Amino acid sequence: MKFVLLKNTVVSVKFHQVYVTTSEDESNDACQREAPSIYLLLLFRRSGSWRQQFKQRSPYFSLPDHLLQLFREDTKAFLGQLEDIVSPACRGSALGSPPSGMCPKYLKWEASRRDPSQMPKPPQLALLSWMAELLTPSLRLLIDLSQFVSTTSSQTASSTLPQNERQPPKPPPPPPPPGARVVISRSFADFTTQATFDIKKCDVHRLEEGPPVRAELTRDQGLQYYRTMQTVRRMELKADQLYKQKIIRGFCHLYDGQEACAAGIEAAINPTDHLITAYRAHGYTYTRGVSVKEILAELTGRKGGVAKGKGGSMHMYAPHFYGGNGIVGAQVPLGAGIALACKYQDNDQICVTLYGDGAANQGQLFESYNMAALWKLPCIFICENNGYGMGTSVERAAASTDYYKRGDFIPGIRVDGMDVLCVREATKFAADHCRAGKGPIIMELQTYRYHGHSMSDPGVSYRTREEIQEVRTKKDPITMLKERMISTNMASAEEFKEMDMEIRKEVEEAAQFATSDPEPALEELCNHMFYNNPPLEVRGTNPWSKLTSVS
Repeated sequence: MKFVLLKNTVVSVKFHQVYVTTSEDESNDACQREAPSIYLLLLFRRSGSWRQQFKQRSPYFSLPDHLLQLFREDTKAFLGQLEDIVSPACRGSALGSPPSGMCPKYLKWEASRRDPSQMPKPPQLALLSWMAELLTPSLRLLIDLSQFVSTTSSQTASSTLPQNERQPPKPPPPPPPPGARVVISRSFADFTTQATFDIKKCDVHRLEEGPPVRAELTRDQGLQYYRTMQTVRRMELKADQLYKQKIIRGFCHLYDGQEACAAGIEAAINPTDHLITAYRAHGYTYTRGVSVKEILAELTGRKGGVAKGKGGSMHMYAPHFYGGNGIVGAQVPLGAGIALACKYQDNDQICVTLYGDGAANQGQLFESYNMAALWKLPCIFICENNGYGMGTSVERAAASTDYYKRGDFIPGIRVDGMDVLCVREATKFAADHCRAGKGPIIMELQTYRYHGHSMSDPGVSYRTREEIQEVRTKKDPITMLKERMISTNMASAEEFKEMDMEIRKEVEEAAQFATSDPEPALEELCNHMFYNNPPLEVRGTNPWSKLTSVS
């Protein structure tokens, strides 16, 4: 992104680098948004002196002497003095907008051209007040950059630096047209590698204590969770687009809004553990290792799909992942059976069995609960409570909405399903419970879907648009994780933007494949009906139509 700070001066911000360029070309209209961290770094330049320095290709900054000395000795005190300079009377306008007299697109100091009576405070102070409101996460960047930036007073800018100061990196050769450039690089070593966060306390049933209320997160884990959730979000939005273009047909149940459930569960179990879910299965198909390309190709019924184009939205499979089941609640007894196999083989594996609040009132669930409790099966029964069973709210469908207590004799926990860390810690707790031989446990994930029940449901006839927007604004799982990481200096906003661009590109390429890959041939229609069977003949729609099934 680029913005104009002074006449003939353009500041460009790219991933991990900041470029300040002077040019005689004043027609550059590429300014898109502001970069607060860089504003503060350049705040005390005198328009004439520092611009002249850059024209002379001097890489050094110019600060007032007393602030320069404080900046070198105590960065925190330096920032505190900046805050003290600004009185409440000269604070700028609302967050995100520059003060009066400063255009947000082209921020120029032209006080000499303005009537002093129209500017109650010097523009430097007005800009500083604006920055003080914006810079809670960005101040850390200034502290991190201090070791890479050589700061001198205007009187000594051209003099030799003290020997004990770290030299700034040499500027790269100026690009055409000729101009001066300063490069400030930020390495991954500048980020916080680990942080601890408070998470919502889980409600428990038949348990003396529940999951922890604090969760540790490493930088690598956070970036991985963000990439997983953002990929699922972009994939589902692309599926929505392809469905509306009538490229995807039939049933299609989207998962956007509930990404923290899939990402948190997968982060807490082993790849060799088992998972089975209902028909809202795209997110779990991805977290279990299937690529976006194979998922979208399956949705469009193409040969390159994960089920070779014959399964569609509700029937996708992977190693240790058993779908994708189209019958409401039917996957729950199957999950109990998988857990029985784990116990029989004594392989220290568990089965995660998922269902929705719409299936929670079915009798086959309670039969599965009973058998799992009698035989102490290593099964985590998880109810993804998104508030609505098709178009019916849980309050209208169930006399008791405490789904985590439905097992009665089985322990249960209720979890914030919009927080990936809360889901991860609760699932770890449940998995340890099962592996310890204590039998099954029930989890209720309180989550929310942004789309309707399926693509045939607009999703706004039984709930308001304001309700959906409120959840997006206050509880979105992706935004929550992103803000946590930025506020603790575990990642930068630019890094997330770069990742978003990579994910968009990946999804777009997958969509291109999903719309160009050929459909399966008719001869493949009956293949894979049985496992490891010799070829057998299958009658078609009429007596003279013969097909062959190959395992």
